[in-house]
Amino acid sequence: MNIIEQSGYIRPARRESIYRWFLRRTRKLTERQVLALLAVFVGIAAGFGTYLFELLLYGIKSCLVSWFDVQSYHFLFLIYPTIGIILATLFVKYIVKDNISAGVTRVLYAMSSRGSRIAGHNCWTSIVGGATTIGFGGSVGPEAPIVLTGAAIGSNIGKLARLNYKNITLLLCCGSGAALAAIFKAPITGVIFVLEILMLDITSASIIPLLIATITSTTIAIILRGFDPLISFEVGREGTFVLKQIPLFIVLGCLCGLISYYFTSMNSLIGKLFWGIKNQYVKWITGGLVLGCLIFLFPALYGEGYESFTGLMNGSTDALFNNSVFWSYRNTTWIVLCYIIAVIFFKVIAMATTNASGGVGGTFAPSLFVGAFMGAATALFCNMLFGWNLSIGVFTLVGMAGVMSAVMNAPLTAIFLIAEVSNGYSLFIPLMITSCIAFAVDYYLNPDSIYTKQLRERGELLTHDKDSSVLVFLKLQDLMETDFMRIRENNTLGDVVSIISSAHRNIFPVIDNFGLLLGVVQLDDLREDMFKPQKWGTPITSYMIQPPDKILENEQMQEIIPRFEQNHTWMLPVVDVKNHYRGFISKSRILDAYREQLKKISQ
Repeated sequence: MNIIEQSGYIRPARRESIYRWFLRRTRKLTERQVLALLAVFVGIAAGFGTYLFELLLYGIKSCLVSWFDVQSYHFLFLIYPTIGIILATLFVKYIVKDNISAGVTRVLYAMSSRGSRIAGHNCWTSIVGGATTIGFGGSVGPEAPIVLTGAAIGSNIGKLARLNYKNITLLLCCGSGAALAAIFKAPITGVIFVLEILMLDITSASIIPLLIATITSTTIAIILRGFDPLISFEVGREGTFVLKQIPLFIVLGCLCGLISYYFTSMNSLIGKLFWGIKNQYVKWITGGLVLGCLIFLFPALYGEGYESFTGLMNGSTDALFNNSVFWSYRNTTWIVLCYIIAVIFFKVIAMATTNASGGVGGTFAPSLFVGAFMGAATALFCNMLFGWNLSIGVFTLVGMAGVMSAVMNAPLTAIFLIAEVSNGYSLFIPLMITSCIAFAVDYYLNPDSIYTKQLRERGELLTHDKDSSVLVFLKLQDLMETDFMRIRENNTLGDVVSIISSAHRNIFPVIDNFGLLLGVVQLDDLREDMFKPQKWGTPITSYMIQPPDKILENEQMQEIIPRFEQNHTWMLPVVDVKNHYRGFISKSRILDAYREQLKKISQ
């Protein structure tokens, strides 16, 4: 069967028995039928994984905060986040012994640099780490850990069945989409998320297993948790929108784009600040103090915050002040507006601090949270200033789509998510207007999403551009040639003539006693004098030239290819940052490798 990739790797006895059982049961099925069957298994496992995550998460939250009196503040908010971050960090360091943060980014990295293979422990470790972080108040979202869990399930089922790279990637994407679909009970959103964020090619062979997986996981979620959506709001109750509100949705789109740029920039800045802190105890203390103080002042920042913006979109601003020191001001309109605006900016800081100090969580839910509060603030401001009667619920939903669209560079995912979870299909026009404008504004300021920025900088990002995707798989270290005869700077032409007799290259690097590259000598430049013995005493440096360019050993192939065109050459030397000679890279070898890789990923 074509999908089975033979390997010389000897698997444990149990894996071998599973594989043989799989072969016996599927020997009469076609490749597509096998993938469809595996997609069902992936969907079931992702649905149950999501359910277990939610049980653990809400079990922890219920034990910690359900008994709080909403009319009074609680100093435990200062302590809980620190405990959660410490527990998550210790879990990752001593039990997992692997990085499980930045779930979606790790899925993209696995697709581009690890053959779509994700460690088996990710099928459960992200559940424990994420639930612990969020349950104790970490201001992050559960979606990234769940997406990583689903991707790990798909990847490991693919490995058990010994599939090739293409089909393991397909099952990985099925797991990611199925997990997201199970969280929101939104199968269409799961499919679009995979196509838009994970960049899976749209073909009949890929779309059908993806649909099967997301529908299966959603069905499991409904069986286990009922039909109630995660975001409970009926658009029809307050009407939809009128044409004269379109300018307001355009303004909201611009505001969402700007706040999204703040979102990604602040997340990156705080991440770099904490990266500079090498002492883990200092990280815990700093992160715990910042997060604890923010949650103590603004309890709406506790956890993923779905309850906060669900109450907000249903017109209840009182819930925002539960357990807050500002409880007595909950009925003062302008204070409510200022409180909401403050929460928008501090949510980003709380989210970034949670992740940077050692917590496990994602940015999906925080983007929805910030968008919801931005939409609500816009509606409240207009109602207060102009006496209008704008629906806070409608603007909250549209704002959610706007910020999510811009932060994730995924307008379609944002539009369909909000439409599915709220039955708000009548809001398609404002959702599209706001999402597209927010995406355009943020893309103008920063073309990378919060998931892809680091990967693009490292040249490890797969895209729908097949040329760029192929280059991601080509590594300089694999293609660099090191069998060139080296020449010392004190050599003469006579010394080099004897070297040439055993060389099969026409270019020679000239190095000093420390291995530094001084220049290159070309055989064509020596040809005229090498047969004249009277010239053999000439220093070889007299024939040395400087290469048109040098390639650093850690450069990505996307950066190297244009250098050949710019310098009109077929061969360039490779050096380290201190100019030590490492080898040569040739354009012809890159092209050969490119053709082979293109065949492989196009099969």
